[in-house]
Amino acid sequence: MPRLRCRRGCLQSVVAISLWLDDFDYFIPETGCSMHVLILTAGGAGMFCGSCMHDNTWARALLREGVEVSLLPTYTPMLVDEEDLSSKHVFLGGINIYLDYRFPFWKRAPRFMKRWFDSPRLLSLVSRFSASQDASKLGPLTLAMLDNVNGPLVAEMDELARYIETEVRPDVIVFSNALLSGILKHLKKRLDIPICCILQGDDIFLQNLLPNFREKAITAISEQVREFDHILTHSEYYRDYMTEYLRLDGIEMDLLPLGIDVVPYANCRPRHSSEVRKLGYFARIAPEKGLHNLVDAYVLMLERHPELELLAGGYLHPRHQAYLDEQIRKVREVGGKFTYLGSPVTVEEKVAIFNQFDLFSLPTDYHEPKGLSVLEAMASGLAVVQPHHGAFPEILRKTRGGVYYADGVAESHADILSRTIQEEPLRWNLEENGFQRVREHYSSEAMARCSIELFENYIEQRTRAAVST
Repeated sequence: MPRLRCRRGCLQSVVAISLWLDDFDYFIPETGCSMHVLILTAGGAGMFCGSCMHDNTWARALLREGVEVSLLPTYTPMLVDEEDLSSKHVFLGGINIYLDYRFPFWKRAPRFMKRWFDSPRLLSLVSRFSASQDASKLGPLTLAMLDNVNGPLVAEMDELARYIETEVRPDVIVFSNALLSGILKHLKKRLDIPICCILQGDDIFLQNLLPNFREKAITAISEQVREFDHILTHSEYYRDYMTEYLRLDGIEMDLLPLGIDVVPYANCRPRHSSEVRKLGYFARIAPEKGLHNLVDAYVLMLERHPELELLAGGYLHPRHQAYLDEQIRKVREVGGKFTYLGSPVTVEEKVAIFNQFDLFSLPTDYHEPKGLSVLEAMASGLAVVQPHHGAFPEILRKTRGGVYYADGVAESHADILSRTIQEEPLRWNLEENGFQRVREHYSSEAMARCSIELFENYIEQRTRAAVST
């Protein structure tokens, strides 16, 4: 019978040599469920990846609802801040992908040698260095991974498809990004089941490719995405944006709401504080996430709120250390206070960081398809101040837990932050709304129930089509 696992992540180019061995037993939970969902995800290359963690949370919620789940990581192992539900084996391991691509003879290497290089421990080690890989240099490898006919990875794709057919035997397959779509053709040859794809950030990787490779990759993905039985997005904004970006006019997409596990926030409450002293940011420390925008707004409002301190938490890659140092310098030049709280390893540490904030803002430059940390901030009892772009307007309309400012205008950002600090009834109302409505609309349980309903409909549609023919 069916099973279910989770997956998600980022494309990485990795190469290294090691003799470490690992246990390659495949983890397939035997739960006797009536539906088995397979989630194919991409590992985070040694980083905490929001999509990876979301897939893991989704898998756990499905399991709680009685669904059998298999979560298969590709490229690299997953790194999450909660119990990792993913398979112990990594398919399409990043080292072998690189070697297959660069050295054609490697495709004929004995399987036991290739398995050495798919060791999760080795992949995790090498990922620490590969995460700094400049995405603009990954164009040729990206195209090779999308070539499902003559590409250097066809044998590995077929091996994965064969394993899914014979060992996993799912009722539904979900790809957690379109960059994995090269595998689709091999699965369709073997399985007559609904195969879906979630679009959730593929564009940011594609935009970093050099123009000639980007256009070829978009064309290849556009053609392959059309072959999925169903396409999902987490927001209306991203549905419309990716329809245009991938030239998918006429393709219907279903909405699957985001979900966070609210259990770790059970002891949190709306702040209802009489004063705001700590303005918070939580996300990767990277330019696209917009920490510099919050710093600019903070500098503008410091004269009005001299007691205000800026706190930031989230994963920091060494290549962005200079970026963080520059933000700290800008704050200190005007006599402000900035504290970097580090990157939490566990969900409990993450909740503890949110509990240090009095007000939250994630002013991304990138138009976010998700915005998970905004949901987490509201779940912890914080009001949020967000730019009017991406998925943020939908989240704030549904939760009424935050306010907008004019996108890209530091003065507007500073003014709205200042108003939210000064108007206590407004802030308290936002805190109450967000705290309650995140639990109603954006819990992992709500996401699981919605996805189960979608998957049951997909299976029923396929069954009816088979009967009619």
